[in-house]
Amino acid sequence: MPIVALDRDGVINVDSPHYIKSKGEWEPLPGSIEAIKALNDKGYRVYVATNQAGLARGLFQQSDLDEMHSKLESLVEAEGGHVSGIKYCPHHPDEKCQCRKPMPGLLRQIERASGESMKNQCFVGDSLKDIQAAMSIGAKPILVLTGNGRSTQSKLKERSVDVETYDTLLDFAKAIATT
Repeated sequence: MPIVALDRDGVINVDSPHYIKSKGEWEPLPGSIEAIKALNDKGYRVYVATNQAGLARGLFQQSDLDEMHSKLESLVEAEGGHVSGIKYCPHHPDEKCQCRKPMPGLLRQIERASGESMKNQCFVGDSLKDIQAAMSIGAKPILVLTGNGRSTQSKLKERSVDVETYDTLLDFAKAIATT
């Protein structure tokens, strides 16, 4: 089965420059839960790959992150869909780990969990780090204009990098469902 990997903040849920720190703050973007279900219906396994430096910064605890991810999974399941796995980097950016995007570590974790290569698989994100992580592993980068997507689009234009772009995750899911 093919894979679609998704960034979390700004792609699936509303993002905040102050971090999403609790289940109560975690709110899905309009259409994002429906999009995951649509991807499942088209035969895709959906994984999430997300940097969560708020853990290392002490802004929230592991139990808070677990509750946020449980909320995501519950909402998707209530819609009739499924998240195959959630991979996250808990490290501070100064730690220079291999799992913090733009490094490919989270996508490598998805490869190990799924038993499939991420090469030519879609990775949907809203930031330059997401696009760079996808490119570093040979995945197909997809940009959505939610979250930080519009500023990322400007940065990509400045660098003359052309990336397939959609307004929202739901728009991407609808487009991929017709192919």
